Amino acid sequence: MEEVQNLISPEQMNTAVEWLSQFGLKVLAAVVVFIIGRWLARKIANLLKRGMERAGTDPTLIGFVRNIAYFGLLTMVVIAAVGQLGVQTTSFIAVLGAAGLAIGLALQGSLANFAAGVLMIIFRPFKAGDYIEAAGTAGSVEEIQLFTTTLKTPDNKIVIIPNAQVTAGTITNYSARDTRRLDLVFGVGYGDDLDHVKRVITQVLAEEPRLLKEPEPVIAVLNLGESSVDFAVRPWVNSSDYWGVYFDLQENMKKRFDQEGISIPFPQRDLHVYQEAS
Repeated sequence: MEEVQNLISPEQMNTAVEWLSQFGLKVLAAVVVFIIGRWLARKIANLLKRGMERAGTDPTLIGFVRNIAYFGLLTMVVIAAVGQLGVQTTSFIAVLGAAGLAIGLALQGSLANFAAGVLMIIFRPFKAGDYIEAAGTAGSVEEIQLFTTTLKTPDNKIVIIPNAQVTAGTITNYSARDTRRLDLVFGVGYGDDLDHVKRVITQVLAEEPRLLKEPEPVIAVLNLGESSVDFAVRPWVNSSDYWGVYFDLQENMKKRFDQEGISIPFPQRDLHVYQEAS
């Protein structure tokens, strides 16, 4: 012990003790700042979560925003705690900014999908279970995630579409309304009585119980085609009955036309051959 005292002068010992005491106070202050800051960050994040739950925000977005807020605040707490140790945080923040910029550039495609996912969750152009057409694909929405949207096609295929592609084009939501209009076209021959055809179409529609009374169906001549007179038939149905009524009306109309002697012409041309005398 005496040898150690001989190596270290009293002035050096006092300086070391003073430095250790100052550094110890800085460490204590940094620990206190970190503990209190982390508690506040968790408290603020939970308050934000409860506020979003009361506002009826989508659960997927609630969890994500809560985590982003918590880790963002925790980063600020860590920087403040490091600053208590006497470390210059300006360079530290610059390094974090440069790293964030590099990561953002490397993941710009993923960030675009993420931003699109957040927008879809906020504005809700469709929800799980809706039948939509987006990015060239039609199907029922299975799941909306932050980066992708999963559709199930009518033939039971699963299609996963990046959210940026979903929001980049037109989104058609077939389930957004409770009712839909059937757009049917039936062609009859030019020799058929148009009044008779309209009466037959009206009778077939009246026999279909799934059609809505209001709005009333529209039956009108749509086009005078090359081989047929085309009737536009526009009844309304509940969205859940759309395809069932669509298929049944096509079949029932054909059968009734056959019973009533109404022709359904196929495309044809009349050829006239002239023979010239030699």
